[in-house]
Amino acid sequence: MIAQLEATTVSKVQLEASEDELKKVNAEMLWEISQRERAQQQTTSALREKEVLLREIHHRVKDNLAIISSLLDLQMVQIKDAEALSLFKTTQGRVRSIALIHEHLYKSRDLGRVDFNEYLQTLLSQLLHSYVVDPDLITLNTDIPEVSLNLDTAIPCCLVIQELIANALKHAFPNGRSGEIEIALDDASPNFLLVVRDNGVGLPQALDFRNTESLGLQLVTTLVDQLDGSMELRNGAGTEWRIQFSEVKQRGNGVAQHD
Repeated sequence: MIAQLEATTVSKVQLEASEDELKKVNAEMLWEISQRERAQQQTTSALREKEVLLREIHHRVKDNLAIISSLLDLQMVQIKDAEALSLFKTTQGRVRSIALIHEHLYKSRDLGRVDFNEYLQTLLSQLLHSYVVDPDLITLNTDIPEVSLNLDTAIPCCLVIQELIANALKHAFPNGRSGEIEIALDDASPNFLLVVRDNGVGLPQALDFRNTESLGLQLVTTLVDQLDGSMELRNGAGTEWRIQFSEVKQRGNGVAQHD
């Protein structure tokens, strides 16, 4: 009988010890869970603050570029020389193109990428308005898939399109000539293929676009090199530019790299 009591007492002590150990483990788990929840809340809060900051940065950049564009407008009123006026107008177009990207990013859910098709349609509308294009004479056609590009790719790519389209609008259709301009993007291969073509008068056959005094073509060449891309000119019945490039990525240290 005494032995049974002793055995019962030992079992009770062991049970109490096990319960105490379980309580201790449970308390530790609850503490760890609360710490993880607190860390997650801090991370979520930090991400929200970063998103607000990035939106504010894009908004301010857009506003500052809009101020520059307005200053150019004021300056152009005083310019009488046609060539100088054209240069100012082209520069203003470049400024507006960059401002437009920041505007899209400011309104976008994804602050790091640009809806390329949506952006391009806005850019082309802006260009047509800037150059006072008669839609009955010049038609713009686009074949752009639903694709998004990061900021380091979108800005140079869109500036390339800006320069090539502006060049076509200014020179491809002289004396009220009618025609078409087409912009297409193929993203089926590992690299993007951008095609900008028109059925205008074409460029001089002897033109070396990598060695020209044209600031616009110099800028295009520089931007394509920035994209680590290649550019080909097909000059026959009109002008066709074929540009292959890959999307620029960012390393952790902020240095650009390519796929």
